Order: sequence, then C-alpha cells, then structure tokens
Amino acid sequence: QVHLVESGGGLVQAGGSLRLSCVASGSIVKIHTMGWYRQALGKQREVVATATSSGYVNYADSVKGRFTIAVPHAENTVYLQMDSLKPEDTADYYCYVRQGDYPVDYWGKGTLVTVSS
Repeated sequence: QVHLVESGGGLVQAGGSLRLSCVASGSIVKIHTMGWYRQALGKQREVVATATSSGYVNYADSVKGRFTIAVPHAENTVYLQMDSLKPEDTADYYCYVRQGDYPVDYWGKGTLVTVSS
C-alpha cells in the first residue's frame, strides 16, 4: 500500500501563487507516474499535470504556462507550483501515483485550493 499526503493548499487572491507538495510512503516499488488532479464543486475530477519516470510531462491546457510540476530525482515527492492563480482554479487538488509492474493507482485525500477574485 502506498500512502500519499498532500500539503500546501489554502486561500489566495487571484494572481497569487501556491505550492502544493505530496509525499509518497509505504510499499513503493516502481513509480511510473506522479501528478495532480483536481475536482471543483459539482464537476468531474480532471488532470492538472502529470510526470512519468521517463521524463514526459503533461499539463491541462487550462494551466499551461501557469503551473509547473516537479518530481525531484530519487525523492518520492511531487510538487505543483501554481502561479497566476484564477478563481476557476478553485478545487480540491489530489495527488496521484501509478506504480508497479501491474500498475496500480493511488490517490491522496486532497488539499483545498481557494482562489478569491
């Protein structure tokens, strides 16, 4: 079992910045992908940014140029630097990890980001 703990959420004004962190612990064997998803009230969960172990990085169109994902080498941690935040970025943000030879997905409990106008 892999445990994911997010931190860094909070309330920020539009145009501000936040940095989310997620630490993975437990039975970590072979991480393929780490990343972030978000779910706004009344909406489906959507991908924000992901990074694979081979170095491929993917961003949602809505956050390109504003958010940056980082997965430091040899650390079971993923960061999401969020700049130029907009009210529409308000959501619960979930850390995500896919690992193993028969890949299994793990999710954190979420951290709330609220952007005021």
